Amino acid sequence: MAEVVYPPVIGLCKTLFRVMDYRLDVQGTEHIPRTGGAVLASNHISYLDFIFAGLGAVESKRLVRFMAKESIFRNAVAGPLMRGMHHISVDRSAGQASYQVALEKLRAGEVVGVFPEATISRSFTVKELKTGSARLAAEAGVPLIPMALWGTQRLWTKGKPRDLGQRHVPLSILVGAPMTVTADDDLDVVTAELRVRMADLLEQVQKAYPDHTPGAWWQPAHLGGTAPTLREAAELDANKPES
Repeated sequence: MAEVVYPPVIGLCKTLFRVMDYRLDVQGTEHIPRTGGAVLASNHISYLDFIFAGLGAVESKRLVRFMAKESIFRNAVAGPLMRGMHHISVDRSAGQASYQVALEKLRAGEVVGVFPEATISRSFTVKELKTGSARLAAEAGVPLIPMALWGTQRLWTKGKPRDLGQRHVPLSILVGAPMTVTADDDLDVVTAELRVRMADLLEQVQKAYPDHTPGAWWQPAHLGGTAPTLREAAELDANKPES
């Protein structure tokens, strides 16, 4: 598959990160396999998460194909880029087709990126997960790799104005150890374990984060921020479900 778009986009992003002086902290990249398929499962707190989750695989020289809602592919600017980078369009009313595309890519030895929460977490904690990432890993026979992102919500998230002009923002990316999933495993059990691991990774990056501004909107409630609790966020999503 020709990679005409993806490498230049990565180069452009790296240049932009330097210009904006983002304080990037990328850890655990050794867990991304240099060859073969893998499912990369990240928490979801920002509209920009696919950019930073993909960055976590760059050191391993892997290009991640993200599953993203099909409305992004209809955007006049983002659409051609998403298609050029061979990301996977997901129609939530007919998800089986995108699942099969992802499965084919995994079996062909590619890394597929998934946000198992399905939509952005307004609470900035890990929501209940869908089982799709575990099912993909089991059916394709590839590792399931948990990941946590932190700080990306400060740039652009659900329910807040985007603030892409900020400079010097600390951004954390932590990749966890791969999980082995087999066709005999209970996918609900695997998904519950994935959530535990993602939450643990998220807690690690939150604790290590250099900015702990009291009362900040981007801090979760349990860390003294003013973000809604998980329950409050679920109520907000019920009224305004679009991510």
